[in-house]
Amino acid sequence: MADFTEWRSRVHGTNISDKTLLATDYLNHFNEIVMLIEMVPDMPDMFEECLAWQPKTYQEHFRDSGFSDRELAIEAYDHVPSKFRKPFEETVGLMGQVVHTTLDRIRAGLDEGDMERLRVDCGTSVAMIHRIIQVAIGIIHGTAHVMEQGDIDLYLGTA
Repeated sequence: MADFTEWRSRVHGTNISDKTLLATDYLNHFNEIVMLIEMVPDMPDMFEECLAWQPKTYQEHFRDSGFSDRELAIEAYDHVPSKFRKPFEETVGLMGQVVHTTLDRIRAGLDEGDMERLRVDCGTSVAMIHRIIQVAIGIIHGTAHVMEQGDIDLYLGTA
């Protein structure tokens, strides 16, 4: 507890939550792929950009970012209490699964030339990713909400 209290004071006044030691800036990484997916129905060649996007861990994101407190964010991550870190990492994992499934669906839509299906799939996928991002924001701000597994299973086609 003393360690957590010390870290809370170290991040106070930064863009890192002093409640959880997490920063919402990490979610910009997922907002990048969302923007690319949104472009695909109107610019199908953007699919190549989508394929080039790779998920990054929290610490990888900050190593590669211009975030002003990036070193502090990287260091603080090792001190995030498990009651926040575990649901956060699970939520990030779900986002990765949804992105992977989305890219498979986009490929199928492009291969079939069904642009209406592609538009619907992209819209549905973006909405799901946004929902998961909102859950992650809640966790970062200290409200450890999770999504209903049934919603995720339904989207991923495992229900």
